Amino acid sequence: MRGAEKIIIVPGYGMALAKAQQEVAALAQELTAMGKDVKYAIHPVAGRMPGHMNVLLAEAGIDYDMLVEMDDINPDFHATDLVIVVGACDVVNPAAIKVEGTPISGMPILMAHQAKKVICCNFDRKPGYSGVDNTLYDQKNTIFLEGNAKKTIQQLQQSLAVAIPVPQSPTAASAATTEAVAALAAAKSVVIVPGYGMALAKAQFRLVALAALLEQRGASVKYAIHPVAGRMPGHMNVLLAEADVDYENLLEMDEVNLLFAETDVAMVIGACDVVNPAAIESEGTPISGMPILLAQDARHVIVCNFDTNPGYSGVPNPLYDNSKTILLLGDARETTGNLVETLQNISV
Repeated sequence: MRGAEKIIIVPGYGMALAKAQQEVAALAQELTAMGKDVKYAIHPVAGRMPGHMNVLLAEAGIDYDMLVEMDDINPDFHATDLVIVVGACDVVNPAAIKVEGTPISGMPILMAHQAKKVICCNFDRKPGYSGVDNTLYDQKNTIFLEGNAKKTIQQLQQSLAVAIPVPQSPTAASAATTEAVAALAAAKSVVIVPGYGMALAKAQFRLVALAALLEQRGASVKYAIHPVAGRMPGHMNVLLAEADVDYENLLEMDEVNLLFAETDVAMVIGACDVVNPAAIESEGTPISGMPILLAQDARHVIVCNFDTNPGYSGVPNPLYDNSKTILLLGDARETTGNLVETLQNISV
């Protein structure tokens, strides 16, 4: 899942039986937030009746434009990195087109078997309603996760949330941390930019501990809130309020953008598109013209992001290559904690 860019989810009657549609939607949101292209392949006879899958996914809050009918999506499977089958069998059974004389021979199917990788979250390996063995399960590119789909999808989401970054070399990481701590120790003004990566890493409490430490050293600390940072409007406000950040320290974009040019350090915590200068410097991208937080105007920029991959938009972020930017790659909770521990050992 981490390595896939294009992902197709195939829901089936087993998803309905397991009542796993909310979990499927949550996993898809997670993947989408990581910048993946996620779609749902809808077979006309998946479920008990036509439209069964559409209704369940709509109830789980899935956007209608993510649901793609069989004829439209079948040409895409061969160029798809990963298919996740959730409780579907006959509708993805290659035997329908490869074996004659079976109850499903000649039945149009979703061509999931053509994808580079397939994950099957099905209750067991038994045949579906047709009674025809599913040859998809035995393909070399298939990973079979047997059991209740609700539980297996939950396990996939939980595993995805566990940080497995491609780390900087120990020397580079140590040098970057030293440079970042030096910038923070000297700073009189700091603006923190939280993003969805902060939420994924559950880094808000360590971030607030770092802010408190900076304030003890005499620095002014504010938080820059972009209206679309996170999964929904207000996501960052809620997380920071839970960590006891004073509401008056949460500044909206229009207000805080005036401050960045006079700010010593802008700290980006798990944010990408909302601080991507390409939005104002490049034309023809998905974020061109989108208002951003002007973190690049600060004297120093510290980026605590999982990696330097593009965000949800897929647009590379030139902030990472800015000469004033210090990159601390990996789990944001860990890198922020390292800053707190190191800064605590420096006298005021």
